[in-house]
Amino acid sequence: MPELVEIAPGRWRIKRAELTPARSDLPTPMVISDTMEPTEQVDGNFYTSKRQYRAVGRSLGLIEVGNEKLPAKPKGQGSMTPAAKAARREALQKALAKVRT
Repeated sequence: MPELVEIAPGRWRIKRAELTPARSDLPTPMVISDTMEPTEQVDGNFYTSKRQYRAVGRSLGLIEVGNEKLPAKPKGQGSMTPAAKAARREALQKALAKVRT
């Protein structure tokens, strides 16, 4: 007969082997390392630190693919001056007059 274990007053379950979760012995296993394989940047130097590699890229005006801030804010329509509106309206009237004749 299986062995029963009381888990609460009046509640029993079958005793099973306790499974320990897979954990690392490291104190902080979820930290992403800053080190990487030596990688050449466009300045010709090799970097093993991700932070230094990215800092050089930013200083040279480069964008690391996947880190760009998107979507860019759409440009709003600029307000046209009254003179520009009148010139546009006149040009459209001339074009329509040519088409209609």
